[in-house]
Amino acid sequence: MTTLSQVIEKLRLKRQDNEFILKPEGFTIGHGKFYQPHDLKIIRTYRFEGESDPSDSSILYVMEGNDGTRGYSVDAYGAFSNHDDVHYSEFILKIPVEESEEQIPEAPF
Repeated sequence: MTTLSQVIEKLRLKRQDNEFILKPEGFTIGHGKFYQPHDLKIIRTYRFEGESDPSDSSILYVMEGNDGTRGYSVDAYGAFSNHDDVHYSEFILKIPVEESEEQIPEAPF
């Protein structure tokens, strides 16, 4: 079984481990640039199910910016969401999905 930490490690090895964090201005990886949904595309999603604890369930979105920057954002499922407001869900749903296997690590690892 592939874990969240294994996927993030594979992304790190491919230098695609920038964490996109949602701020009021949009997603950022901390270098002063903010991305709006039209500036990004989701190139892969990974879902992780907590076997004994539902709070361990999460989804990892691997994204690419229109400037070539690749990274990820992690969210917990449903009631256990680690984001305080609905804005994250609304924002992520506006990002186009163009899943592509060859751009990121293959599963299983």
